[in-house]
Amino acid sequence: MNLLETISEKTLVADGAMGTMLHARGIGFDKCFDELNLTNPIAVAEIHREYIEAGAELIITNTFSANRYKLTKHGLQDDVVAINRAGVELAKRIVSASFKDVLIAGDVGPLGVRIAPYGRVKLEEARAAFAEQIKALAEAGADLIVIETMSDIYEIQEAIKAAKETCSLPVIASVTFTRDDRTLLGDSPAKVARRIAEAGADVIGVNCSGGPSQLLRILKQMRQAVPNGKFWVKPNAGWPEQVSGRIMYPADAEYFGDYALSFRAAGANIVGGCCGTTPLHIASMKKALESVLQTSEVLETSEVLDDDSAEQEEQPTQLAQKLAKENFPSVWKWIPRAAFPLINFLRAHPFFMTQAQMSSTWRIVRWRA
Repeated sequence: MNLLETISEKTLVADGAMGTMLHARGIGFDKCFDELNLTNPIAVAEIHREYIEAGAELIITNTFSANRYKLTKHGLQDDVVAINRAGVELAKRIVSASFKDVLIAGDVGPLGVRIAPYGRVKLEEARAAFAEQIKALAEAGADLIVIETMSDIYEIQEAIKAAKETCSLPVIASVTFTRDDRTLLGDSPAKVARRIAEAGADVIGVNCSGGPSQLLRILKQMRQAVPNGKFWVKPNAGWPEQVSGRIMYPADAEYFGDYALSFRAAGANIVGGCCGTTPLHIASMKKALESVLQTSEVLETSEVLDDDSAEQEEQPTQLAQKLAKENFPSVWKWIPRAAFPLINFLRAHPFFMTQAQMSSTWRIVRWRA
């Protein structure tokens, strides 16, 4: 199956969350999920299989945090190639055993460090780290590269450049947004979409963030900005809530099925799920898309964004201005033991934490925001 040809003809269904499913199997958020490709491949393989059985036509490798910076925190910096290669090979074996035509996307997440101009990691250093991971994924046989859950335009641009310089595979570049439909540094969906397109990504994406309703709104703004682009949408199952000590997501599978049709009508070429979603959510989306004929709602390019959003998108937030000047406080706090479950959740879900740096050894968290 060729990605770009396929999504020109129909809406492709991707898989859902990997971390949510691993945690449901009793694997703690304090573990390195990517290392499981080597230490517990059966758990990862079973999740891939469940998503394919649910109808996923594109699965994502378990390599979201398998870059040198994040693996160093677990003492695994020398296993970058091995972990990424194992992630692709696992997915390939499950696809082969399914006898179905399923694409494998090599997954690339944020580096977990702040890069220039907001941090001390140089752009070329960030690009080198991305290139190392992407090369391993491509050489192992991934069909495409997906760069996801990004919140920094500079970082995603370096990741796209690394992918284009390292391999010839199609590239999906996806960003996450806060509740106010802006990235953590204040960029609008329209601005992000244009920058991603200019950087050379083949598909523009939005993932994680809130639930389907928010991402539908963001998708429409992105498509207005790049009307001829290809788009992917993978929402969380709503904003997470803590219920009786457990992290729960409110959006059920039927709700996702309803929104799959709305996503397609708004121009999405690939749909799936992110945090909190399961094979049930993917099966519901697949069923909904197959239940009706393909339709496409063409957005009027003359539509404009809300009032003064065009002006606002070029104005950096106060946080972005402070970060650029490195004018921000460092606060040290002792964290009580009761907060550890929440800390572990935040470590596994970087969207919910603005570049927090943690030390589990001393039980200290350093916030720089």
